[in-house]
Amino acid sequence: MLTGQYAHSLDAKGRVNFPVRLREELGERFIITRGLDNCLFVYSMEEWQQLADKLSGLPISKSAKLKRFFFSSAAEVEPDKQGRILLPGHLREYAGLVRDVTIAGVSNRAEIWDTARWEENNAQLTSEAIAQAMDELGF
Repeated sequence: MLTGQYAHSLDAKGRVNFPVRLREELGERFIITRGLDNCLFVYSMEEWQQLADKLSGLPISKSAKLKRFFFSSAAEVEPDKQGRILLPGHLREYAGLVRDVTIAGVSNRAEIWDTARWEENNAQLTSEAIAQAMDELGF
């Protein structure tokens, strides 16, 4: 399970040091693609295959847009010896990543956020909003 929150910075080449703990869970190679809320989703190869299988099991009328969104922008990455990964330019642009990034483990995937956007997004997560969401889901 991917957990934790990590603050890092992009270098001039668009590389970021990816947290050791998350690398250990994700494996030697993993997939980065566009995510919701203008962040990037990071999947292990196994989780990526499960997503692909689920989408392939849907009628094309329901899956075409999702497949385009996730698969057309996906990049397979492998950390270098220093633990850095290169974030492709189209993904950095999509997520608005310029310098400071937050990498968060969120159960079966990690997310990469522009730090300011991460903080803004989390400011909306009040205890009351979380309690209401939990009630709606039957927790």
